[in-house]
Amino acid sequence: MLPKEILKKIKHIEIRTKRLVDDVFSGEYQSVFKGRGMEFAEVREYLPGDDVRSIDWNVTARMGHPYIKKFEEERELTVMFVVDASGSGRFGTTERFKSELAAELCALLAFSATRNNDRVGLIIFTDRIEKVVPPQKGRRHVLRVIREILYSEPEGTGTDIPAAIDYLSKVVRRHAVVFLVSDFVAEGYERALATAAKRFDLVAVEVNDPREFDLPNAGLIDLVDPETGGRVMVDTSDRRFRERFATETARLAEERERLFGRLGVDSIAVRVGEPYAEPLERFFRLRARRAGGGATTRIGRGQA
Repeated sequence: MLPKEILKKIKHIEIRTKRLVDDVFSGEYQSVFKGRGMEFAEVREYLPGDDVRSIDWNVTARMGHPYIKKFEEERELTVMFVVDASGSGRFGTTERFKSELAAELCALLAFSATRNNDRVGLIIFTDRIEKVVPPQKGRRHVLRVIREILYSEPEGTGTDIPAAIDYLSKVVRRHAVVFLVSDFVAEGYERALATAAKRFDLVAVEVNDPREFDLPNAGLIDLVDPETGGRVMVDTSDRRFRERFATETARLAEERERLFGRLGVDSIAVRVGEPYAEPLERFFRLRARRAGGGATTRIGRGQA
């Protein structure tokens, strides 16, 4: 039995995201993430006005009068959320943790997917695979995905993106849309990301907190690495230290952006405490505009 506060949080996320799905993202999602083409539906008798190029000559020869092949768009997709639940996700300096923002983003995208009759699955990882929810359809299934992201208690604290991608490749054999949701505070995942980008329609969703880029002037503070347990005391009243910190974190963010672009991975960057609907909407709009070709789409704060 889930605690009341978790049930209340899940319901709140459903209500808040449902409005966005209804008003904006359901149609945007369908225009951007399409099926894999046309699949055979049936053979039926030829009717005046049918395209003669659709005639099935083998069946026509057997039956003695014209028959045509009918095809329908293969709309159904598999959408996988690969969500980083490492220790750095349980960090937040505004109204919620990064992990809570990740859950809400996944909810919005998952409800958009299920509205379009797509299947939704989940892999939660740290430095190991923590939880797997096989792809299914429907609202109840999406609520389970949200619950797992919010309520799961991971055993690991570190981040192993290559292991998560390797596991994804083993359990998802067909083409899928994959949202890799992480703060990408990790190393050595470039090759794995390149492999995943070739096999799947991969979108990197980067979730951060403002204080990971801009330290406040709060005097001496004890910083703890939530993934390793390492601690360091820093003097945030030192303006030069704060400037060096901001410069270094901005450099790392730019390196990630260049990596995503080089590998052909679309990406969205969001921050706790800031509206996420706008960067998501811009992502859909720009991706639809390039209609399957051109440069990758990178959406972050303040981009049009």
